[in-house]
Amino acid sequence: MHNKISIKEKVGYGLGDAASSMFWKIFSMYLMFFYTDVFGLAPAVVGTMFLITRIWDSCFDPLVGIIADRTKTRWGKFRPYLLWTAVPFAIIGILTFYTPDFDEKGKIIYAYVTYSSMMMVYSIINVPYASLLGVISSDRKERTTLSSYRMVFAFAGSLLALWLIEPLVNHFGGNMNSKTGWLYTIIVFGTITTIFFWGCFFLTKERVQPISDEKNDLKEDLNDLWKNKPWWILLGAGIGALVFNSIRDGAAVYYFKYYVSNTVSYSINLFGESFAMTPTSLYFVLGQAANIIGVIAATPIANKIGKKNTFFGAMTLAAILSVVFYFFGKEDLFLIMSFQVLISICAGCIFPLIWSMYADSADYSEWKQGRRATGLVFSASSMSQKFGWTIGGAATGWLLAYYGFQANIEQTAVTQNGIQLMLSIFPAAAAVISVLFILFYPLTEKKLQLIGQELDEKRNLTN
Repeated sequence: MHNKISIKEKVGYGLGDAASSMFWKIFSMYLMFFYTDVFGLAPAVVGTMFLITRIWDSCFDPLVGIIADRTKTRWGKFRPYLLWTAVPFAIIGILTFYTPDFDEKGKIIYAYVTYSSMMMVYSIINVPYASLLGVISSDRKERTTLSSYRMVFAFAGSLLALWLIEPLVNHFGGNMNSKTGWLYTIIVFGTITTIFFWGCFFLTKERVQPISDEKNDLKEDLNDLWKNKPWWILLGAGIGALVFNSIRDGAAVYYFKYYVSNTVSYSINLFGESFAMTPTSLYFVLGQAANIIGVIAATPIANKIGKKNTFFGAMTLAAILSVVFYFFGKEDLFLIMSFQVLISICAGCIFPLIWSMYADSADYSEWKQGRRATGLVFSASSMSQKFGWTIGGAATGWLLAYYGFQANIEQTAVTQNGIQLMLSIFPAAAAVISVLFILFYPLTEKKLQLIGQELDEKRNLTN
């Protein structure tokens, strides 16, 4: 179990998050805009829909984890879901961005049904995918490396999506308000995600087995999770980090369309076609590229000063930089882009660390209780991710409504200031909450080394 994981398998594992992150980023950065400016729904309606559907979806994640823990196939517990769910994931994603010719009530119902279905199928494929990290290797440094590969591919997939989304929508439909442009663009991405998920299935392997061969008892699994103090701390820190990102991401399109101005464009050539890149696209692309830098930097920094200290430093710096971001005027395009890079490097450091720390918390639970429920730990962790995104997404819609936003008209000074706050002060507050939680995280590197040694001894005795 301590054998080095091959580069091919690390790349294969990364492909899974490249796939899911394409849709995740499109949802987090463009879905609110799609629903208000293309689909024709009021922002408050969308914010409420995000809250209701994502609360249900967050509760659905542990159910998926419980089922995955009890799945037994010749491919393992978690890998089969990558094979089975890849096509439904793409199809429902496409339907989410289809605009039927319904009245307002019909559109709201359609949005609720398709978006809820998308979030559920996202859970069905991504909870097992995240859990896979805990069973590929028992070595904590290999896990951090795998998590870094995962995040590099995640941000690379996001980068590809955000680089191409506006050019493709404009290419297929002529402008960003085109229903046809959005539909055809999501069909392209749905095809790519299917191929990537299947690649992850074929290139990875499950190795880590529980110490005990006893049947999983749900009541005991939940009781173990309840007693898992490190997991609860990561839950709070993760929610804060996701709220930080989701508010910034969800408000960015509005920031450039209604505050900065999206009139300037940059030409790029792809497959013999010329595409126009707006400041919004440039902002997103720079952010994803900077995220990758942060992901790459996370492992060597964490190996030197520890995961907890790296997490604490990155989120603290992100909060400070976000406060400064508020004071930039619409003409300060260079500073806006520069700080987007700096903030995104900080944010990029967080995510490989937190998923690796979730794997450590699964080890802690097994060490403390003598039982392992990897799927439940990671599904509950995914639940926190969804819940943070829920709070941030709902807050984005409600804040837009509170500050008087109306789609496709010139915004008032009050509305513009509200949008500025959503890119700066509000995310900074969420980052501070994340920092306060991580201060109490108890699993030091020395403690983890001891836990790993004792678990290995127990596994050797049972094998």
